Amino acid sequence: MTVLAKEEGGLLGQSVVQPNALVTAQLGDTVILPCFCSDMEGAATISWIKQPLGQKPQSVAMMVNYQSDAVFFNEFKNSTRLRAKKAEGSFNLTVSKVEPSDSATYYCTFTFFGEISFGDGSTLMVTGPESQSRTVVLQQPESESVQPGDSVTLQCTVHTETCVGEHSVHWFRPGSGESPPGIIHTQGHRSDECQRSSGTVSPTQSCVYNFPKRILSLSDAGTYYCAVATCGEILFGNGTKLDFKGRNKINHEMKTFL
Repeated sequence: MTVLAKEEGGLLGQSVVQPNALVTAQLGDTVILPCFCSDMEGAATISWIKQPLGQKPQSVAMMVNYQSDAVFFNEFKNSTRLRAKKAEGSFNLTVSKVEPSDSATYYCTFTFFGEISFGDGSTLMVTGPESQSRTVVLQQPESESVQPGDSVTLQCTVHTETCVGEHSVHWFRPGSGESPPGIIHTQGHRSDECQRSSGTVSPTQSCVYNFPKRILSLSDAGTYYCAVATCGEILFGNGTKLDFKGRNKINHEMKTFL
């Protein structure tokens, strides 16, 4: 899998800011992915790059500083759903009538004197009432209170009726700083984790994936998502939120100490 390298700031001290680490949307929604830079006018080019889960990055759009319109590439060239607009200090990407295939991490990049600066990425998670392949992804538990030193097991159960076969499971936490953005663990399809039903009109398959997590520090708090790549689409669980016991007390003690 190709992994995009990113820099926090360029040699000229420029920083690319993508404020939304995770953006959730329902099928058919319109979403705006914002991107900001302190000195956008000094950029030779500004662009958006899309990286679907577990796949290679794809160039979406680019704008040269003297152009008024963005240029779109590849499959996005004739798309009527995407729009990239430059304003003072920003270069936002708008995705209208979102589809399952829009689920991905989108990077905003600026080029200054030949040096490329990357934003941290914004992950667009598209959900809908029902998968095209009639696959359901369930996560347990919904939330859990933890403290440093604890060990927890996150569980992801994949139920599918029309797409029995290979799939891959990724665990990610937006804003974790991992590269690819937020991905902390990847599991492939293993037959010993799946059971097929018998005596039904259509074959069904249930697969259970467990992800053990050791809690080391306060930075491990957050919402962990299970993402399943199967049958040409990416499906997401509702997330498991890990929060620290007595977090308010810990914060109060830290403030008192400081």
